[in-house]
Amino acid sequence: MSIPGKLTFAYPGNLDLKTGGYGYDRRILAELERQGWDIERVSLGEGFPAPSLLTKQAAEANLSALPDDTLVVIDGLAFGVLDDWAHQETDRLKIVALVHHPLALETGLTSNQRDRLLKSERKALCACRHVIVTSPNTQKELIAHYGVGEGKITIALPGTNPAPGAVGDGVTPHIVSIGTMIPRKGHDILIAALKMIDDLVWRATLVGSKTLSPQTAKALEEQIQTSGLGNKIALVGEVDDTSEILAKADIFALASRYEGYGMVFAEALSHGLPIVACKAGAVPDVIPADAGYLVPVDDAQALAESLRTLLERPTIRKQMASAAKEASKNLPKWAESAQIISTRLEALQ
Repeated sequence: MSIPGKLTFAYPGNLDLKTGGYGYDRRILAELERQGWDIERVSLGEGFPAPSLLTKQAAEANLSALPDDTLVVIDGLAFGVLDDWAHQETDRLKIVALVHHPLALETGLTSNQRDRLLKSERKALCACRHVIVTSPNTQKELIAHYGVGEGKITIALPGTNPAPGAVGDGVTPHIVSIGTMIPRKGHDILIAALKMIDDLVWRATLVGSKTLSPQTAKALEEQIQTSGLGNKIALVGEVDDTSEILAKADIFALASRYEGYGMVFAEALSHGLPIVACKAGAVPDVIPADAGYLVPVDDAQALAESLRTLLERPTIRKQMASAAKEASKNLPKWAESAQIISTRLEALQ
């Protein structure tokens, strides 16, 4: 059995942020170290994928200071805009991109921003030795629109921790949503849907960072108050342990407009929660048809109807909960996902 060697992992921003992407990075790095890898972590600075010129120059300088033949994995949130640097260093360094989802698929971009990101990420990916993606959906996107060959891509699904089944927390049905307060997560659509079922008894907890897009968080708070739902919806920000909230939920709902995978949906499955979500990106690949309802993106009415069904028909809710728990048995563990990555990286050494 070969012994893993040295690896540099370069990332933008704060690796401790409680987002799905950073959570994936942290868990994979921890598992790789358990498997024997010696990992150097290199911070590339704040603001990616739209850093200041000085931040971008500093990031490129730090990466160019790496010794010849260094095996370096770069998180795609930064790598997608380091296209010129990647071509400059493609022969000297062993560059591997970790793509959670293509940058151009973020919600709220102008057509010019989208085109620019598509062009830069396509160019950057052409300059790396290999690409690690977190879902078959992202693999398909890179093959279809980014010129990346299938043989250059390794899929390593996020791992999922086993969890006890959720038990709710009382008479009032509890709807939980977890996702950073950014436009792509569709919290505005979920709140609009909840307003449509205000005649029913329920309470909702929305969990997620308010700092990455403060204007979005403020708009959501205003939407809740304007809708008269301030006594039924709690916007709680980040929490240390989402499993504690999921364990006290009856329904999981998230109206994401796109997901490269959707780790939180897998986490909801592991807790045996029926799910209401959108047919977006990799979401249909994660959520089995019998474990929840998938509605069109931005369709608040369809979202509301699905939530109404689960609230008014507890038998269906229990059936979907059982199907979710059963589906969770097939989800990969973190050690398995890390082993897939480790095997590929060893081959590149």
